[in-house]
Amino acid sequence: MADKTIWAPWRSGFILGEKEKGCIFCRLLRQKKNTPANLVLHRDDHGFVLLNKYPYNCGHLLVVPNRHVGALERLTEEEATALMTLTQTAVRVMKQTLKPSAFNLGMNLGRPAGAGVPGHLHMHIVPRWVGDSNFMPIIGRTRVHSIPMEKIYQTLAEGFARL
Repeated sequence: MADKTIWAPWRSGFILGEKEKGCIFCRLLRQKKNTPANLVLHRDDHGFVLLNKYPYNCGHLLVVPNRHVGALERLTEEEATALMTLTQTAVRVMKQTLKPSAFNLGMNLGRPAGAGVPGHLHMHIVPRWVGDSNFMPIIGRTRVHSIPMEKIYQTLAEGFARL
């Protein structure tokens, strides 16, 4: 059987874009305000939640610990618990605001596993809706994002503000 190529053109901005020096998550942590420009939605004492700039689906979030650490086993018990608690909070807010049917959650630990920021681990939360894996990405090699990023940000920011 011949190898097939799977195209993901929506990721080209990330892959081909200019790479900033240093850790993007640490830079966002130093910015004290949550804004649509930095995509940060919520912060607490242990971590923060932001929209993925290059999402796999509308509302794709990242939950990031404050401490710069790339190995899951290097998180303290307190940090690990806080990361999962913040993940639960983000899922709760998404259920209330975006009303997805389901979620994919996961971490890519290390560059060979797909980590775009291997030095600072983070949890991906990808909301899923019935029918979002239709023929467009499979046959047309095209993803359809039905809601603009600005509207997703506003909706989720309002949900986090109600916490």
